[in-house]
Amino acid sequence: MKFILFIVLSFLLVPWAKGSRPNVVVVFIDDMGWGDFSCFGNELAKTPHIDKLAQGGVRFEQFYVNSPICSPSRVAISTGQYPQKWRITSYLAHRKQNQNRGMAQWLSPKAPMLARSLKESGSATGHFGKWHMGGQRDVDDAPAITEYGFDESLTNFEGMGPKLLPLTLKPGQDKPGRIWDKAERLGDGVRWMLRSQITQGFVDEAIPFIDKATKNGKPFYVNLWPDDVHSPFWPPVNKWGDTKRELYFSVLQEMDRQLGKLFDYIKGSATLRDNTLVLVCSDNGPEKGAGQSGPFRGYKTHLYEGGIRSSLVVWGPGIIKKRGQVNRSSVFSAIDLVPTLLKITGAKYPEGIEFDGECLPDVLLGKSSESRKLPLFFRRPPDRDAFYGDNDLPDLAVRDGKWKLLCEYDGSEAELYDLENDRGETKNLASMQKGIVASMAESVISWHQSLPPDNGPKLVKGR
Repeated sequence: MKFILFIVLSFLLVPWAKGSRPNVVVVFIDDMGWGDFSCFGNELAKTPHIDKLAQGGVRFEQFYVNSPICSPSRVAISTGQYPQKWRITSYLAHRKQNQNRGMAQWLSPKAPMLARSLKESGSATGHFGKWHMGGQRDVDDAPAITEYGFDESLTNFEGMGPKLLPLTLKPGQDKPGRIWDKAERLGDGVRWMLRSQITQGFVDEAIPFIDKATKNGKPFYVNLWPDDVHSPFWPPVNKWGDTKRELYFSVLQEMDRQLGKLFDYIKGSATLRDNTLVLVCSDNGPEKGAGQSGPFRGYKTHLYEGGIRSSLVVWGPGIIKKRGQVNRSSVFSAIDLVPTLLKITGAKYPEGIEFDGECLPDVLLGKSSESRKLPLFFRRPPDRDAFYGDNDLPDLAVRDGKWKLLCEYDGSEAELYDLENDRGETKNLASMQKGIVASMAESVISWHQSLPPDNGPKLVKGR
């Protein structure tokens, strides 16, 4: 009797119990600043398709990614675990460069992938876009993307499997050039197209995949991870700009337009519109001089807010009941999305796996303004002790409640900020709050020492 009651209660607690399992689309933009969507305050460029998602869903202002640089951030949102556990702590590059930084060459296929859990629970799974978790440059023996739980994939030069490779064209040029042409040797299925159109190339691959899954009566999980808005910037020739920021904004607006085709396709189907959850955010902060961090300090590669706080928009009119919300208080991160999405979809949790992320379905669906209970920890990329003019970047950071601490590996050079009253990290309160500093430093150092080391301490220059 107790077992039957447990099954009934579990069924009632699953959000999709009254209908079919929700579909999930994750759009993970590359190197975009917190303040770059116009719905997050950008007055110099417009992103109307993203803005419409925000108007019909929830916009989160205190969402974090778990690294200020590409590859580890992608590991976090894919696994629900800190990327340091898998020895991916900076962007994956040439084999020797990865070794020098004390990193793995690719994400282990044994990692607890969200895609694999959803596939094993009956979803069709597709990855369309940048991968960057293994297989690029001279690393030609990495696993295929389909070995991580995806039925189909289409990527760029930073992954194993079919690819879209970029043709470049500037005003005044008659013949396009090629970049990353050596990536042709990484696998079959290479197609070339103008760099300015590649986001739509991924969209055009994702839509038939979704259509096929729908016709087969299967829910789907889709990664749509554009190369945009990463430099170098290649907007359409007729939308060129004269400065770095103008080029960036042209790419940003064109990306929004091309993603709009996917959003309109979902909105145009009552079946999809009422049963699909779309998440949009960036993998890390912006390149200096290109994107905008809003009111926050720092850029890509920094552990200051501008490097790790990401503008998250979640849309799903059949799943999110109260639309057009702005959540300014919930503190959570990319690692929390994996257990949260498993709960929302009713998918089975992988056996023997302990997520670093917390399960927060009511937060994601706009029913709660709670935050994750445990602190969020960060470690800088091993090769980024100095970057963008800062010659001594903090090694570690922790966000706990309203407090944010940054420090060196040994806890020295502490910076403490009250993010409720100083979200721009302008006033260091470390000397006034020594007890808080000591407690937070102890926790982040303990976390750091519990993880596999990289060569960050060895790569520090001049100290």
